[in-house]
Amino acid sequence: MAHEDNPVEPQPRPSITDLPQQTAAGQPRAWSLDLLLRRLRSIESNQGDKFASIMEAMGKFGPFQRRLVALAFIPNLLAVVFMYADLLVAAEQKAYCNTSWILAVGPNLSEAEQLNLTLPRDRNGSFLTCRMFLPVSWDLDSIIKYGLNYTQACSQGWVYPESTTRSVINEFDLVCGEEFSPEAVQSMFLTGLLTGALIFGFISDKLGRYPSILLSNVGIIIFGFGTAFVNSFHQYLFFRFGVSQALVGHSISSMALTVEWLVGEHRAHAIILSQCFYSLGLIFLSAFAYSFPNWRLLFLLGTAPVLFLVSFIWILPESPRWLLVKGKVEEAKHVLRYAADMNKTTIPLSLLDKLQMPGKKVTNASILDFYNNSQLRKVTLVMGCVWFSVGHSYSTLTLKMRDFGVKYQMSEIIPGMMGMPARLCSIFLFEHFGRKWTMAGSLFQGSFLNLLILFIPSGEDCPKLRWSHCLATELKTTLMLLILVGQISLSALITMFFAYGAELLPTILRTTGLGLVTLAWASGSFVSLAFITWSPPSITNYIGCISAILSLSLFYMLPETQNLPHSDTLDH
Repeated sequence: MAHEDNPVEPQPRPSITDLPQQTAAGQPRAWSLDLLLRRLRSIESNQGDKFASIMEAMGKFGPFQRRLVALAFIPNLLAVVFMYADLLVAAEQKAYCNTSWILAVGPNLSEAEQLNLTLPRDRNGSFLTCRMFLPVSWDLDSIIKYGLNYTQACSQGWVYPESTTRSVINEFDLVCGEEFSPEAVQSMFLTGLLTGALIFGFISDKLGRYPSILLSNVGIIIFGFGTAFVNSFHQYLFFRFGVSQALVGHSISSMALTVEWLVGEHRAHAIILSQCFYSLGLIFLSAFAYSFPNWRLLFLLGTAPVLFLVSFIWILPESPRWLLVKGKVEEAKHVLRYAADMNKTTIPLSLLDKLQMPGKKVTNASILDFYNNSQLRKVTLVMGCVWFSVGHSYSTLTLKMRDFGVKYQMSEIIPGMMGMPARLCSIFLFEHFGRKWTMAGSLFQGSFLNLLILFIPSGEDCPKLRWSHCLATELKTTLMLLILVGQISLSALITMFFAYGAELLPTILRTTGLGLVTLAWASGSFVSLAFITWSPPSITNYIGCISAILSLSLFYMLPETQNLPHSDTLDH
């Protein structure tokens, strides 16, 4: 709490003329001139940011900020359950026609004998999965002696004798013309991301970060628990649509809240580390999912911890920057005093008294400002182009991995797990090379690998070509590793771009802007799925390369944000 007696004034900032001497004495000479100039610009800019002075007095990353980051981002561990559940609840199942009609004449038949008498065989000797012998009214001895000859499609459902778990496939009989389609489920999930990013982006900027996080957690509970009680595959898709909306709402709102409470290098570090929770959660989920024989139990146990998060939400503070741009100055001062108390520091009254709205009156902003404000329009269009390219390239590489025979589950889980080292490396790159050029390099790497696979014939093309034109096994393995590197590079780029976008967009429209660029990313994934499904695969590669070239050519238009203060209103 602020006190008038014995106030603690913040330490004076070094002047621009003093900085080179201090840097030379305290830091290694290996720093580049560009890095030094960025530090100079950041100090010059922070001198006009009242929040920078308050944060220095309060403590830049004390117990309060650490607790805030934990409360906002530990839920990412649980979010993995809903993001990747489709990979684990749709394990491959071998289905055979239900031929229990023969048990009426041979009740003592074993399962193997029943299948042998009632199912036709393929040329390789295995049972056909979607055909059965036409039921007859003969006695068992006649069936054994003469056998059955006429076949038909399954008419009495299916059985799964080799399955030991319950999945959505054998629960809803997604076989024989009604197969489980990963593309359809992914499209529904992406649709939820599209609508959720816009809805919760608007709610967060209009009502505050805190109400948006609370609503998104409630949505996760409703749709997460609801998924465990669905009675059809169409209901399953609907609840997956609902939970994806809540997930993206929590992601962008918690990201904005954390960024607005942190200053300097802590902003990007917190977001990048938070994304590492997704990789950790994926590791736990893989072990967790295979420990339970029923997919419904996975959703029940995965949603239960979110109930505790709703109780923790009451100690999550609102963003003081958002409160200020909405004209709630006293509330902003209150949460700042609360944070200072937790850090066991004191904010001088002289600093709090200078805290006021960033303009003469409360600024009302809307989504139309992304068109009316020329600078915001330019930044958003460039970011949208980059996000589209990233989403398209990542989805294309994932689908190409499946062409090499990698299972649907592994093509998503392996890059997700291995993305953690790349994300941690991006912290180092961010600080030493800046935001722009680090992301440009990652985009170039991922896009180059997307171009490379244009010249890789898939396994199914080999019969059409002479063997000399097909890839040897060793080369295929090498190229699969290159595609994996591209996926990891793009997943790290997604993390970095979230951190950069949160720093770049103004407080008054931060989550709305994050929602718009998330929409561009989901649109890129949609285009990749659509073209790979309905057109020659090379078309989607060409689209990805063209969008990447356009994005790289526009990257220079984006400003560097390293160590610079936030912009709160459209005037900035």
